[in-house]
Amino acid sequence: MRTLSEYYSAWSSYDGHDGDSSLEPNDERLNGGDGKDVKVHQIPLWLFNSTPDEFVETIKKSDAPIHVKYLQTMVECLSLLNKIAAASALICQRLRPTVHGIITSRIKAHSEFINSSVDKATRTGATSLHLMKGQLESYQLSKQKRQNGISLAGNLLAVSPVSPVMAPTGKAQAAAKELLNSILDSVVRIFGNHIVIGELIESKSSPQSDTKILKSMSTDAYLDSKASHFSIGFSLTVLQSECQQLICEILRATPEAASADAAVRTARLASKAPTKEKSDGSEDGLTFAFRFTDATLSVPNKGVEFKHQGGWSKKGSDVSQEGYGSAAVLPEQGMYLAASVYRPVHQFTERLASMLPKRYSQLGNDGLLAFVENFVKDHLLPTMFVDYRKSVQAAISSPAAFRPRAHNHASYASSIEKGRPVLQGLLAIDYLAKEVLGWAQAIPKFAADLMKYVQTFLERTYERCRTSYMEAVLEKQSYMIIGRHDIDKLMRLDPASACLPNAFSQSNVRNNSSGAGSIDVESELSVLLLNLRPIRQENLIRDNHKIVLLASLSDSLEYVADSIERLVQVSPQNVEGGNPSQTSSSPARDLALSANEYRKLAIDCLKVLRVEMQLETIFHLQEMTHREYLENQDAEEPDDFVISLTAQITRRDEEIAPFVSGVKRNYIFGGICGTAANASIKALADFKSINLFGVQQICRNSIALEQTLAAIPSIDSEAAEQKLEHVRTYYELLNMTSEALLTFVTEHEHLFTPSEYINLLKVQIPGREVPLDAQDRMKEILSH
Repeated sequence: MRTLSEYYSAWSSYDGHDGDSSLEPNDERLNGGDGKDVKVHQIPLWLFNSTPDEFVETIKKSDAPIHVKYLQTMVECLSLLNKIAAASALICQRLRPTVHGIITSRIKAHSEFINSSVDKATRTGATSLHLMKGQLESYQLSKQKRQNGISLAGNLLAVSPVSPVMAPTGKAQAAAKELLNSILDSVVRIFGNHIVIGELIESKSSPQSDTKILKSMSTDAYLDSKASHFSIGFSLTVLQSECQQLICEILRATPEAASADAAVRTARLASKAPTKEKSDGSEDGLTFAFRFTDATLSVPNKGVEFKHQGGWSKKGSDVSQEGYGSAAVLPEQGMYLAASVYRPVHQFTERLASMLPKRYSQLGNDGLLAFVENFVKDHLLPTMFVDYRKSVQAAISSPAAFRPRAHNHASYASSIEKGRPVLQGLLAIDYLAKEVLGWAQAIPKFAADLMKYVQTFLERTYERCRTSYMEAVLEKQSYMIIGRHDIDKLMRLDPASACLPNAFSQSNVRNNSSGAGSIDVESELSVLLLNLRPIRQENLIRDNHKIVLLASLSDSLEYVADSIERLVQVSPQNVEGGNPSQTSSSPARDLALSANEYRKLAIDCLKVLRVEMQLETIFHLQEMTHREYLENQDAEEPDDFVISLTAQITRRDEEIAPFVSGVKRNYIFGGICGTAANASIKALADFKSINLFGVQQICRNSIALEQTLAAIPSIDSEAAEQKLEHVRTYYELLNMTSEALLTFVTEHEHLFTPSEYINLLKVQIPGREVPLDAQDRMKEILSH
């Protein structure tokens, strides 16, 4: 025979799972309490020998699941014995420790399962992920290295404020979510039983019987009789309170004061031992032959022990003050696990709301969710902001943050996995931004706040990138030139800018990508740059380390910009519960604007490098105007300044190669050909005289430059040959007589400009006679 407290323990924890076949004839098993695969019109075992009456007939004909029939039968028995009030009071006393015991036993069973899996894996030589607690992840990531031998993942893991197992996709998050889902699923099934019992008790309760039973209770119990009267609302409060205690243990948090007071009150009720009068009378008078052990959870409730006639043991009464033992199944605990707690609690709240009868819809069923949300808002988010802000600051202030790292002669890789040498500081920021947006995915209601954090971090990083950029270009002529409106406009129209993002190149680039329009733009740019002569060495970026930094910074900024745009596309689109001024699109729009700013700075770096190489070309070739080309022998070597220029081009191409793609290298060095060709041709206007050996020397210079540019894989060698061949054609016209030159102009009047043709007649060439009217005749030819 069982006492009243044991009867309560049976149906309180009953979730519809039957590990024993004794509840049903023919060994029909229950399926999750939903009545599936159960012959509902079979006569339950405990009704076989019952005297037929209206209730028994109703139960036999009912389509309700078997566990509901069980609960209905028990309440009917309590009603017949006038024990409804006593049962209601007892439920209120025992509800919290019982639920606590169920949760504890669930966790203990889960822990035993994990330990047995570990033992089995150890025996078979396998490795347990849980046992390693994320160490395998760290090891595998740290073993990933770039092709140039620089550790990639190790630095990224070090910069994060959380361990790999605690990261949004870490093992601790997955374990916490799995555990909480399991516990909340059990609590939902328990609450389903309580809804059935609550409605039945409410329908069976009578004021007279309540008064009679309450008189037999202790003074303390009587004072708390109304507060401890069982109802669906009381059950809902206690269940959520216990779940909150579990979540606090997982998060290593302290509940809010109000919640703590409620927990203390229910714990006080649970810790009261039944009075002697109640133990001798009310409980002993209630005995049944039911097999209540068939109604317990499928997991043994080892956290709570019972005595057949003496009530609850000491372990059962003290269990509410013990922990749940969640540390045994979680690799790590802490407030960052709130991210994995949020969705299960949100789904739990929705399930509770769907289960409540309509007349109970006014009950507050979102207390647990409100606690989690307040915890995230008041504790997790501020902590997360501080932690990640420190990590961002450490990442961008490190001496190695903006130090290009790649071996010489290494080829450019387009992906991080293959060795793309993104600057360590920007790579760390990208990693942190992805991690923070990973938290946003886990707690979508606060996605807007987290995306604002990312926006703040990106703005701080952009300022640091801008500082690094300015340190490289400050007071340099190339930086000042790209800020000029006329230069900027022509660079946007330059067909070469088609390789740049749309943030810079204009829509009409395609219309200028070939033909006269393309030549005109390039020619105008060359004229503007040549007008800057003389170029002073101190106005150029002579430090190749700064050239490499600009190249690496450009590629790294573009990498982060691309990454941000991808993150915006997959970022949470529905931001719940935000301020009216905070729309879901606003944070995403701000991030997109940040990506645009990063891309603009990346383009500025490329523009500086392109103009720098053009100015470097002009700086060297302007030496042509300082010497006389009256040679006395054939040219065997190019001029020293050409050798210096070609060596500079080759060295910078080799140093930049690992840091930018081939298309960007073509953009950086692609302007040299046109600039060199125009500078060489325009230089003739400054010559007083030149002989045939001098012509050969200039042609030799152009050949050397052509060979150097052709050696750069990304350069269009055919275009370089065509432009520098144009120079040789021009100077070879000096070998003609004046009459032959006039004839050539008549046939090719558009091959060179009128001023360039006139300069061919102006320069003095030993042994060549030029009629006085030759220039007039050429102007007349060109005017037609």
